[in-house]
Amino acid sequence: MASSKKSGSGVLEKTVNRRRSSKHKEVPIVMDTKAVFTALFDVCEENAAFFSGATKGQAGDAAQRLVDAMTTIQEHARSLEPVISGFAAIYHHFDFDPHIPANGYRSLVKVVRCCLLHIIHKGRYITSNRRSIFFRASHNAAEMEAYCSALCQLRALLYLAQRLLHDNSHGNLFFQEESGLSQSFLREYASMHKGCFYGRCVGFQFTPAIRPCLQSIAISLVAFGDNYKKHQSGIGVAASSLLTSGKYAIDPELRGREYERITQNLDVHFWKTFWNVTETELLSGLMSITATNVKVNRALSVPPMPFDLPLVADPTHTVTVSPPAAHIGLGPVLMRLISYELREGQDSEKLLALCRSEGGQISLSLGLKPKRHPPSPWLVLHFHGGGFVAQTSKSHEPYLKSWSQDLNAPVLSVDYSLAPEAPFPRALEECFYAYCWAIKNHNLLGWTGERVCLAGDSAGGNLCVTVSMRAAAHGVRMPDGIVAAYPATLLTVYASPSRLLTLIDPLLPLSVLSRCLSAYAGTDPQVEKQVEKVSTLNMVRRDTALLLRDFKQGASNWIHSLLDRGSADSVRKSVSESSLTSPHTDPPVSAKPSEYSHGKGSMKSQTCQDLGSHANSNEQKNVSETTNQLSTTTANHNSILDITLTPESKPEDVSFFLCKEVDPSVSESFSAVAIPPPAGEEDSETPREFPDGFEPLRSEQLAEMNVQSSPIVRNPYMSPLLAPDSMLKGLPPIHIVACHLDPMLDDSVMFAKRLRDVGQPVTLCVVDDLPHGFLSLSQLSRETREAANVCMERIKDVFTMKDPPPEMRKHRKLERTIQNASTKRDHIQLSQVTVLEEEGVSVGGEASVVDEEGLAGFYPPTKSES
Repeated sequence: MASSKKSGSGVLEKTVNRRRSSKHKEVPIVMDTKAVFTALFDVCEENAAFFSGATKGQAGDAAQRLVDAMTTIQEHARSLEPVISGFAAIYHHFDFDPHIPANGYRSLVKVVRCCLLHIIHKGRYITSNRRSIFFRASHNAAEMEAYCSALCQLRALLYLAQRLLHDNSHGNLFFQEESGLSQSFLREYASMHKGCFYGRCVGFQFTPAIRPCLQSIAISLVAFGDNYKKHQSGIGVAASSLLTSGKYAIDPELRGREYERITQNLDVHFWKTFWNVTETELLSGLMSITATNVKVNRALSVPPMPFDLPLVADPTHTVTVSPPAAHIGLGPVLMRLISYELREGQDSEKLLALCRSEGGQISLSLGLKPKRHPPSPWLVLHFHGGGFVAQTSKSHEPYLKSWSQDLNAPVLSVDYSLAPEAPFPRALEECFYAYCWAIKNHNLLGWTGERVCLAGDSAGGNLCVTVSMRAAAHGVRMPDGIVAAYPATLLTVYASPSRLLTLIDPLLPLSVLSRCLSAYAGTDPQVEKQVEKVSTLNMVRRDTALLLRDFKQGASNWIHSLLDRGSADSVRKSVSESSLTSPHTDPPVSAKPSEYSHGKGSMKSQTCQDLGSHANSNEQKNVSETTNQLSTTTANHNSILDITLTPESKPEDVSFFLCKEVDPSVSESFSAVAIPPPAGEEDSETPREFPDGFEPLRSEQLAEMNVQSSPIVRNPYMSPLLAPDSMLKGLPPIHIVACHLDPMLDDSVMFAKRLRDVGQPVTLCVVDDLPHGFLSLSQLSRETREAANVCMERIKDVFTMKDPPPEMRKHRKLERTIQNASTKRDHIQLSQVTVLEEEGVSVGGEASVVDEEGLAGFYPPTKSES
């Protein structure tokens, strides 16, 4: 046994030491699954044997906790080892291609291995220090118990992944129904314990440099949640949050419980408020200190005026671009212009007339008038992320300023209207209008009008794609390329392996994600709950007015009931029922034609009209069914009713729904890993999802997971992954930058596959060990800055690329590199976590230090007609 221990530990130690041997030089590392489990069993057995003989008393209680945790960890590990080995043998079948090893199954396995390696590391620390007088047995017992709980929940996620593998078609990462397994995952998420991933284990799967930031976010969030709606001003909330944050910093278990409670039960308006904290003057001022100084930073307000653009097919003809009108009527479109240098046109009177008072001023040096540079041939049009419900361009200024300097080009970022007040398609309308306005008024932006790149992260990545789809539908000029960072391309509740990570992700829990998507789809029944900053007297006045209103309504109903007594048709309406049919439920919309309107139906969204034009006789049945399902919405949401005229994509029109022929040997390897649901549970109302003898930890309170399904989320302008092939074929080259540990990874992988299958130019770059939203964290660590630079380099590729060659570009072979200024391009190191590296195609393949250019994607042959 001793020799076994020595050999297992030696393999892992050699791996760790090899990684640490040089600061710059990286050598291949083989991630041996068997060695990891052997080391885990050894360290747990040794510590369990040692603490089993501990004396009684307080130290004895901690020792018993350590023994129990070590024993339970070994039980979980024995069940996990064959599952991990099985997935490692087959998950390469789901990669984008052999040179880009990334998909949700890989991510799940990697997270489990991260957890195992953390346990080994902590177990060895205990072994080395357990005899010291400074050894804190209780603290170390709590650490091991937390990771034991995490390992238990990860084991449950792997079981669900095995179910996905069983139920999905070959090569598909998404379960294509909102019922069945997708519903089962929602049910399990609502009841499974998640606090361990927000306490001691928060961010364990990410690079060590980012973990302190995630801990600070978790502490800030629970402290903010304690004081949400309790104070009259933002300063009061901030002060109280600062005072209460201490207890959450020193008590990880309390922090985990509170974080779980908040993420499970608070509505989307809480998240909107919390995420917008970065918009405050104090925090934005602090960020601007470390950000790049730019000459131009102007907030613009463009009035909703229609204008014409020439058609690409026939420039002698034009198309009218109508201003946004969905949901909230006509209104200005807000933007922010950022430019490192002052360029011609950026200080023109016409542009100054569009400036909002919030915008920054042109910086002056020594009182001299700044030098005007000639217009740039490039423009970056940016759509920010934030789940469609939060943030503006102000939160994203730091990396946008850096991009403007590095690219030597102006950046125009759109502050589109946010849900739930302005759901789909309002944001799409405003972003498309801003795109067309920029093309029309390029001389005001310091841009020659030559090349334009759409860039966005998360929700903004979705808008980049859908704006391009709409530009194709209008026949206007297309952007020269798209750079989408971790985009959301499928806004349904379909389950996928990477989306299982929402159980453990501190920045993107499923309950929060579902609320954001429901708000954008317009299916969230909640009405804005204002955080009222009013005095006590005003609160009394408000409550009195509500009381008098209810009394008046009740008296009126009572009188009417007396008058109508005996009438069989009389119906007594409650206050809530009356409010549903009240013309004042939503802001009234004028029936008069707007001064900006053209023709009949001025309030009808132009996007809705475009979508409606796609309908044909073969889809009338779908149209009527969809319209009936949404007929309960209020009259002022006509745009939602019209948006359903979009034909739902048929399976034969969406290539990723098609199941191709599978090699029998591949099917056998899949069958060895995949598991069907437990026998006899398929038809049960509450089926058991896990094998007998195992049950994950359950939460003390269920999460509110009232996900309302709507046909609108399958609209191709909302979920571009579901767009028919004909809509995808007209898109410009798309560069996708995804995160290996992001719950939205499968969105990127499957969308890249779809684009490749229809012959569209696409590249996919996957960065390791960083969370969703790394662009907003670009100032916090070297890893996030390098990942942000990957996005910037992709934008530069759009500006500098020539037409794709007639032959396919071959992928460059992945290789470990040394950062060297003499190379053609700076190589980036995408991972810094010791031994937490990613395998290649085979079991235990490549580590995660790769050449950024080596992740180049696929360029199809140039079509003669293009």
